[in-house]
Amino acid sequence: MADFVLYLSLFIIWFMLFYHMFLMQGGYLHYLRHPKTKAEWEASPGEMPFVSILIPAHNEEMVIAKTLEAMAALRYPKEKLEIIVINDNSGDRTGDIVEAWAGRYPFIKAVHTRPPHAGKGKSGALNQGLVHASGEVIAVYDADNTPEPDAIYYLALGLNNDKKAGAIVGKFRVLNAEKNLLTRLINMETLTFQWLAQAGRWFWFKMTTIPGTNFAIRREILEELGGWDEKALSEDTELSFRVYNLGYYIRFFPAAITWEQEPENLKVWWKQRMRWARGNEYVIGKYLFRFAGLKNKRIGLDLFYFLFTYLLFFSGILLSHAIFITNLFIDLELSIGMVSYILLVTGFLLFVVEVWLALSLEKGQLTIRNAGTALLMYFTYSQLWLALVVNATFAEMKRMFMKQEITWYKTQRFQADAGKQAKKGNQAKTSS
Repeated sequence: MADFVLYLSLFIIWFMLFYHMFLMQGGYLHYLRHPKTKAEWEASPGEMPFVSILIPAHNEEMVIAKTLEAMAALRYPKEKLEIIVINDNSGDRTGDIVEAWAGRYPFIKAVHTRPPHAGKGKSGALNQGLVHASGEVIAVYDADNTPEPDAIYYLALGLNNDKKAGAIVGKFRVLNAEKNLLTRLINMETLTFQWLAQAGRWFWFKMTTIPGTNFAIRREILEELGGWDEKALSEDTELSFRVYNLGYYIRFFPAAITWEQEPENLKVWWKQRMRWARGNEYVIGKYLFRFAGLKNKRIGLDLFYFLFTYLLFFSGILLSHAIFITNLFIDLELSIGMVSYILLVTGFLLFVVEVWLALSLEKGQLTIRNAGTALLMYFTYSQLWLALVVNATFAEMKRMFMKQEITWYKTQRFQADAGKQAKKGNQAKTSS
């Protein structure tokens, strides 16, 4: 029995490793092809659309001024731009700060929500903002984001030049990457995710998951879909599946760059990633049992990816770990013997190479320090994900059975070192 379980877990793990290698190859090819596409689009931009930027904000007084400063500096025709901050039932000075900025810039608007139509989460705030938006293109940014000046231009440029794209997704970078070991690990995680999962899936399958920030979507699509699903903790992933089902694809265009703050301690990281994991499991459950009724069966590629990642892959690793540890104390008489150890070591090396390759695609990221941290990442940061996914699975099952209402599940912000982070933003330019 132990042999069967080990063989099954190794098959699942290696299937995912080979799939990630396949995606990473696609990500690298997209990295090589992207500059040519960018140059062609810049040569014929077309008539730029009116863009409404939605910024949901709940108790964001610590970061919202910096975000609006970056929004005011966007290089986009101001007569075709409106920035709508949805101050969603905040109990701090968020509303006052937004009103002050709205008084200085006519293209910045404040929408203040109050109960009973408020405080129910990001999806609800976005739906409230959509009602007040005038743009034919809707862009979304989190309240801690500082997009680079050309970010909106590139998102709109993508929609102008790719009529089959329902949404354009940009790239996000970690503003506080050098704060501590955790933020360095998060920085490597986000870069690997974007070049492996986002760019790789786009290159091979024309599929990219809408993130929570730095994306633009055609307004007509949002209206046809009825806005955001207010039951979804990961409203971005859920929206992606519905865009696919209409027959559009979602394009990854890394020229559009934003910088965002990431958790600086494990408590905040755990809460944020729990929301992500639970939200993605909600999407799996929502669409897995409705798959037969979906119009676009290509959704199955992404559904399979999320199902494999959050359930099968993590289950395979847990089983493998359990057998490995048990065999240290009790001889399970495994027929595979030393081959299992060779496979585990090889899997570790593949993981490290994938991270190194992702880092190499960003200027100044593949340093000796980061290369060494990637070795540590496998044994620490990656293993934390195992415990988190198990916890998230039980929490999401509890929410489904008890029919708990969605509320704001906001990531805690940290006081930024403005001088240091401005220097970071200027120096750490990406090779987009």
